[in-house]
Amino acid sequence: MASAPNPALPVLYKGLVPLNSDQHASWKAKVVDKAPFLTKQHAIPLTVEEFPQAQRDFPIVFSSGDNPVPLALMGLNEGVNVFFEEDGTVIGQPYIPAYIRRYPFLLARLNDQSDNLSLCFDPESDMLGDFDEGQPLFDADKQPTQHTKDLLGFCERFEQAGAKTKAFMEELKKADLLMEGEIAINRTQDANDQPFVYRGFQMVDQNKFRELRGDQLRKWNENGLLPLIIAHLFSLDLMRFIFTKQLDQGKGPAAQVNSAEMPAPTV
Repeated sequence: MASAPNPALPVLYKGLVPLNSDQHASWKAKVVDKAPFLTKQHAIPLTVEEFPQAQRDFPIVFSSGDNPVPLALMGLNEGVNVFFEEDGTVIGQPYIPAYIRRYPFLLARLNDQSDNLSLCFDPESDMLGDFDEGQPLFDADKQPTQHTKDLLGFCERFEQAGAKTKAFMEELKKADLLMEGEIAINRTQDANDQPFVYRGFQMVDQNKFRELRGDQLRKWNENGLLPLIIAHLFSLDLMRFIFTKQLDQGKGPAAQVNSAEMPAPTV
């Protein structure tokens, strides 16, 4: 998980435009049941508040680099998502990360000199526009509708969860618990088959975790960090589940490719 195609924009977003009542007074938001923008996205950022639910469906890993973020793996190979059909239809009933539910909206700072955040959206998304049907974003007086207020509230809560996530990652780094991850998975039971090796992500070093002092563990248990680490570690077993789903869906790695980096999104 190493590549970052556009460091200036978060994953999924092709651009950012501030929502305003002058330009978008008549705009509406569609209610959609498909997400074609996810079909080639193999990793989605997570907040720590989502770990308990996400770890039931996805391996939770951490991106490479000096500023790692938690990621839900929806596929082990770039361009593979085993939870969505090619047309964006969800497969089964997996947990849908808040990062996805927030799209195409985002709170962004428009001025480097100000700490104020503005509600923006991806102009490339077809979920917003001057449609005949949908949820109005502004009323007749050009005031935000309740739907827009709810969207703003959701984005604000996401930012708050992001701050908690950053604090969690700082604790892991301070304790020197993160290590470069590697997992080897065999396609068959044949012992002579060369395993597929995946690298390019970070994970908690279980040996260092076991050696932590009791007072540190007690502190993390009291502030809620310990269950988050355990959820991450338990979720890693789902790597093989994702690999099997890739094979079942015909999205498995090519037979001649036995080592792969898992590119991570930019957040």
